[in-house]
Amino acid sequence: MKTLHIRTGTREELIDITEALRKAVREYGWQDGALMLFCAHTTCGLTINEGADPDVQRDLVRFFGEIAPRVHGWKHAEGNSDAHIRSSLLGASLLVPLDKGELRLGTWQSVYLYEGDGPRLRTLWLQRLAAAPED
Repeated sequence: MKTLHIRTGTREELIDITEALRKAVREYGWQDGALMLFCAHTTCGLTINEGADPDVQRDLVRFFGEIAPRVHGWKHAEGNSDAHIRSSLLGASLLVPLDKGELRLGTWQSVYLYEGDGPRLRTLWLQRLAAAPED
């Protein structure tokens, strides 16, 4: 298992981590199978979505604010319940297929870390899941 650290810059943002993942896959010599990503935090999550138009990221962040507003009478004393809820909606892990050392993403897809309670230093754990032998 390998570790990737991502420094976030604002309380809430989507950070495109696709190139950092590609670099890690090359650095570790991982070829075929799947890249398993796990986010070791409860106020951020992972998602795959369009990477070509930054308005998609802005729209997602805005939508998260609408479905889980920061101020809503939440009971959690730290004041970041909105980030916990959004993290749960996104999830803490992803699988991305690997083929010949490349991430197999669709034409417009990118991998994002969603930050809901930053700025912080975030930790992702990466592991290659081996491909099964072909029949």
